[in-house]
Amino acid sequence: MQTKIEKRVEMLLRDGRGAIVCALLAFVSAAHALESDSEQPIYIDSNTATYDDKAQTSVYTGNVVTVQGSLRVDSDKLVVYLKNGEISKLVATGKPARFEQLPAEGKEKIKGEALIGEYYPGKDLLILKKEAVVWQGGNKSASDLIHYDSRNALIKAGEKSSDAKRVHSVFKPKPKQPQNP
Repeated sequence: MQTKIEKRVEMLLRDGRGAIVCALLAFVSAAHALESDSEQPIYIDSNTATYDDKAQTSVYTGNVVTVQGSLRVDSDKLVVYLKNGEISKLVATGKPARFEQLPAEGKEKIKGEALIGEYYPGKDLLILKKEAVVWQGGNKSASDLIHYDSRNALIKAGEKSSDAKRVHSVFKPKPKQPQNP
């Protein structure tokens, strides 16, 4: 019996949408976000927006597009948490919420999706939860939990505490160059 994640990986492979960032933890050395991304302002566009000064939260709904440098997140809803006037956390939800980021000039974009995405701009950390999938080029990983730390060029998937929550990865070989006769 296939899990939702395994079905999602198969669906993504069939529809031709690429795959994840190199081999988790060690294979990701080239995958760090453009250095200037964290220094850029965060732009949010949505159908509706509300701000609660007492709770220091903003809620955006309806076709929410969030951009910071080369990082883009598309979601159904976004909750922004402030601390001392600074954004401490953004939580994007959707069916699914999607992200993409250019890791470096000349590299392929890193893309991902999940039902919940938590972004910590001060740490350059994106945490994807529930039916999470991340891909780059011909490589892909899927799990219920994926951490993408663009500052340190690190991707972690899965949970050590649970054998039931497996990580599913696919690595496609690069096409061989034809040899000259």
